[in-house]
Amino acid sequence: MKIAIGTDHAGYRYKEKIKSFLTAAGHEVQDFGTFSDESCDYPDFIFPVAKAVAAGEFERGIVLGGSGNGEAIAANKIKGIRCAVCWNTLSAEMARRHNDANVLSLGNA
Repeated sequence: MKIAIGTDHAGYRYKEKIKSFLTAAGHEVQDFGTFSDESCDYPDFIFPVAKAVAAGEFERGIVLGGSGNGEAIAANKIKGIRCAVCWNTLSAEMARRHNDANVLSLGNA
């Protein structure tokens, strides 16, 4: 599966772990940043992920931040995106099954 991933500084370390996990599992992952834990603005990295998924360049997206809420709000501003904040496997499964979510938002707090 082709997956786009992006975060602000709060999710940087978590993103790197997720990226490694997905790549090892055979998925194609494109990292839209950020590329350090230096303070930055999350929309700069969330909007490109959401736009790429909406354009059909990627099957799914993952966005991360402190709580995941702001990232989900930003992603959902893009037409065609259905981003859900998930906190366990059941919430993620239900978001896909019942809401056709195409972007997952995770918090690291």
